[in-house]
Amino acid sequence: MSDSVLNDELVARYLADNPGFFESRPDALAAVRLPQAHGGRAISLQERQLEVMREKHRMIERKLADLVRIGRENDAIGDKLQRWTRALLLAELPQRLPGEVVDGLRDIFSVPQVVLRLWRVREGFEAPEWVRPVPDDLIASIDALQLPYCGTNGDARVAGWLSASGADTRSMALMALRRGAEPKAFGFLALGSGDADRFQAGMGTAFLERIAETASAALSRIAGR
Repeated sequence: MSDSVLNDELVARYLADNPGFFESRPDALAAVRLPQAHGGRAISLQERQLEVMREKHRMIERKLADLVRIGRENDAIGDKLQRWTRALLLAELPQRLPGEVVDGLRDIFSVPQVVLRLWRVREGFEAPEWVRPVPDDLIASIDALQLPYCGTNGDARVAGWLSASGADTRSMALMALRRGAEPKAFGFLALGSGDADRFQAGMGTAFLERIAETASAALSRIAGR
C-alpha cells in the first residue's frame, strides 16, 4: 500500500474518530476546497455538503412523486376492478356472464383484444362464441399455468384468436380459469395489446390474478364438473 493511500486512510479514520474536529478548527474547514463535479471550479466543503443535501432532497422528491403516481394508478385500477365485479354480480342470466366478462375487460379496462375460451361448461351453456375446440396440449398448458403469463411470445394459436389473428398484438396476458382451488382449468382468458409494454415479461401480476379469480368465480356458475 502506498504512503498516499495509507495517509488518506489515517486522515479518514481520524476525522471519523473525532467528529468535532472542524468545530474546534473552523479555519481548517474554511480552507478545505473541493473540485465541483460540473464546471471545474473549487468550492468549499460547506457548499459541497449543501449540494449533496440538495441532491438527496431531489431524489426523495422524485421517489415521493413516483409513489404518489403508483398509488393513483393502483386506485384507478382498483376502481375499475370494483366496477367490473359489480357488473358481473348484477348479471341475472348466467348465459350472459361470458359476454359480461369480455365486454367489461374491453370497456372498463380498455383492453383492445380479449379472448375467452371455455371447455367444461354445464349443458345448455355451450354458446358457440365461447365454447370452441381447444387442442388437448393447449389445455394441458393452461392447467399447468399457476400465475398469469405476460410477454410477447405466447402460444401462436392463442394469438391467432385475438383480433386480426394477432397481427397487431405486441404483448399478451394469459390466465387460467379455475373453480376455486381445483387443479384443472375450465377455460382461459387472453388479453392482447398493440403496446409492447402493456403485458411485458417480469411485470407484477397481482391485478391480473385478481381479474382471473373474479372471472373464474363468476363463470363457475356455468362451469361443468
